[in-house]
Amino acid sequence: MVKGLYTAFTGMVNEQKRLDVLSNNLANADTNGYKKEGTTSQTFADELAIRIKDTSHYGIPKRLGTMSMGVHIGETYTDYSQGNYKITDNQTDFALDGNGFFAISYTDKAGNTSVKYTRDGAFIVNTQGYLVTKDGDYVLNRDGAMNTNPNAYIRLNPNLPFKVTEDGNIYQNEVLVGTIGTVDFADYNYIAKFGENMYDIVDGATIIESNAVVNQGYIEASNVNVVSEMVNMITISRAYQAGQKVINAVDETLDKAVNQVGRVN
Repeated sequence: MVKGLYTAFTGMVNEQKRLDVLSNNLANADTNGYKKEGTTSQTFADELAIRIKDTSHYGIPKRLGTMSMGVHIGETYTDYSQGNYKITDNQTDFALDGNGFFAISYTDKAGNTSVKYTRDGAFIVNTQGYLVTKDGDYVLNRDGAMNTNPNAYIRLNPNLPFKVTEDGNIYQNEVLVGTIGTVDFADYNYIAKFGENMYDIVDGATIIESNAVVNQGYIEASNVNVVSEMVNMITISRAYQAGQKVINAVDETLDKAVNQVGRVN
């Protein structure tokens, strides 16, 4: 009977964690290039139940079989499917069509510089002519992206318009002045969300060339489907309420067992 309390409790905690992930997706529904997250659920390892101190079996423990203690989050995964395009007609906005990421030279507050990766191609050209993110981090060229060189910047003439071809080549006055660096990874299990709409690599990651097409004047939107996420939120809410009802039912049963069945008249 008490086992029902644990089962309902673990189910409610599991739904709460699923709701946290879903809420984060909804909060980033308008974030450029954001990739939604999902969760899987799994049961706890089965435990062997044993009856102890049973005088009918001469004090020898008796096996009753296995029992599960409920459910918990199995893993949190990222859906890397491509989001829809938004037309901006801004020459410093770019969207990738296909698998791949822009390489960014990121400097933290302590002054440490490293290479991060993003699908958000909303860039600008600063007053020195460098192509940077909205936060001022430098966009790397092709060599810098492939070789993880954080100092391989892209510099343009800020007073002239420029055109970018599908392979990332940048032209000003019909002259090639640089190439936007894009890379891909052999296994996405070796990249992790870093924050600030960027990704970082972990030990074991293999950088490969990206086959993505660079589209100028577009921005990739988030791949979060708001309607689908809201439906999932309702489902999670009802599952959580079901767990509450189970706990209330078990609590009422225990109350009757203790205060009514066990009452001595």
